[in-house]
Formats: sequence, structure tokens, C-alpha cells
Amino acid sequence: MFEQRADHLVRRADMVKSLRAFFDRNGYVEVETPALQLSPGMEPHLSAFETRLIGSPGDDLLLYLHTSPEFAMKKLLAAGMHRIFQLARVYRNGERSAKHHPEFTMLEWYRTRTTWRELADETAELVRAVCGSVARRGENICDLAGPWEFVSVQEAFQRATGIDLLATAPEPLFPGTDALRFAADGVGVRTDDADTWEDIFFRIFLERIEPGLGTETPTVLHSYPASMAALARLSPEDARVSDRFEIFVCGMELANGYGELTDAKEQRARFAEMTKQRVAQGRSAMSMDEEFLAALESGIPDCAGIALGFDRLVMLATGAERIEDVLWAPVVNLD
Repeated sequence: MFEQRADHLVRRADMVKSLRAFFDRNGYVEVETPALQLSPGMEPHLSAFETRLIGSPGDDLLLYLHTSPEFAMKKLLAAGMHRIFQLARVYRNGERSAKHHPEFTMLEWYRTRTTWRELADETAELVRAVCGSVARRGENICDLAGPWEFVSVQEAFQRATGIDLLATAPEPLFPGTDALRFAADGVGVRTDDADTWEDIFFRIFLERIEPGLGTETPTVLHSYPASMAALARLSPEDARVSDRFEIFVCGMELANGYGELTDAKEQRARFAEMTKQRVAQGRSAMSMDEEFLAALESGIPDCAGIALGFDRLVMLATGAERIEDVLWAPVVNLD
């Protein structure tokens, strides 16, 4: 067991060398942003680790370990950088499974003057360069070398369940639950009275759709509903959906990317809505990163960005079944 883990870690180190070489060939600059932030991320499902800076002006200052370097990296885009990447340790409280760990490594990169589709194609190139021609997870072997499948969320739901997803959200930004609840009942997926539209979406998705994604070739799942845009812009072709995509390999989510939202007013409104959702779920409200919103206000060129779970990529390259098997030395044994 220990010998196999050592082999995984050697492969991990080689993959780090390969990804840095890839970004160097493609004109990227490696950056390093602070892990301690005033705002660690606003998404309703995220829980951050808290700490206090003792003896700061105005008594103790509440800070968080970041859940992603996204805000800090976009500030660098506002400062005039155009192609940046970071291999960052990030922290999410409460996340634990064979493919989740509260401390993990995120590979995140941004390009200005590009589209989400061009970034997805670049991600395919990176994965091939770093991981090789095949990925493995259990008995599943996925061909990375051939063409990747691009499928919209609407098409994926239609194909797996027959549900016309967008028809269940006539108000795209604030969908009610009745139509999707009825559709879920029709395909045998349970719902609870307290479920939001997004809760029902994910229950159907996790039960009926995700396990079949990226099983033989990687799947780029794109055009997420507008209400799930997070920090992505709405599609200029169809305002019911966003320029958000996710990549699945061997049935596992590997990366989440956006054609980035650069409108400060709209982003502030989305943060306010996320805060309402957090409070409704019994979570604490997060402070908005006013410096990030000011960076958007100052002007960021059209751009796209993506966050890729590097530990998961190592798992796929080595066939490791548990994320701990590809981590250098977890501080706490969470088994």
C-alpha cells in the first residue's frame, strides 16, 4: 500500500512539471495569491474555515481561508494581466468523501479575450499533456486522446430523463419549483417540500445524469440554467442559460469553467441573492469582497476562467480510488 502511494506521489510531481511546461508554452504567468481573505466565496453551498487576526486595528479581524483564488486572480486581470494560472491549496469545511477533502489543490487559470468554448478546448489539451491518453477510475477507462463530447445541460436532461428542463423555469433567474417537482415525480426522483428548484435539479442530476457523463470519452457539459450562473455571464445567444461549463471524466466532475461575468452591478445583485440563499439554509452570511467589485467596476476585458481539481486529475491518471492516496500528507486521518 505504501509503495503504491509513493508511486502516485511521484506521478503527481511529474504532472506538476508537465502542467507548468504547458502553461509556459502557452504564454501564461504563474501567480500566487493570499489564502487568507475577507470574503472566501459567496456560493450558498460553501462552508469556509474561519480565523482571526489578533491585534488588528478595531480589535480582532475575522478572516477566512479561501475556497478558491478566483476573486484575487480576477483583481490581477483588472490590473492588466492577460494569461495567468495558479496551483493553489484551497479549503472547504465539511467536504469529505472518496473524492473530497477539506484541504485540496485547485488549478485555476484565466485568459482575456477568449470564449468559454476556446477555454474548454485548451483544457482538453492540458489534460492530455499532463495526464496522458487515458484516464482510469475503477473499471472505467476513458479515452482522452479522441474528440471530447460537448452536450448542453438541456440536452443531457432530455436524453437521460425526457425532462424539458428549461420549460420548468419560465422565469429563468428565479424559477419556481412546481414544474420541476412534477417532472421529478414523473421519473421517480423523490422531492421534499422544502426543496428549491436547484435542490431538485441536483437530485435528478446526481441520480440520473452524472454517473453517465464522461464514461468513454470526456464530457463538456455546458449552458447551465441562468439561475445557476454563479460568476458566469448569461449567454448572448440565449438568456435562459449561462456561459458556464463543467468537465466530467469517468463519471467524476473534474473542472468548472465560465465565460466570466464582468458587470459589477449584476455581480453585486447576484452576491445579494446568494446571501439570501445562505441565510435561508441556516448558513452565515459572507461579506462581499468590495475590492473585487471595484476591480470589476474599473474594467476587466472579456475573459474566461476555469478551476480544475488537480488531486482528482492525479486520481484519474493513476487509477487511485481515494483522494488521500494522491495527497502528500493529510494532516488528519479522516477515515
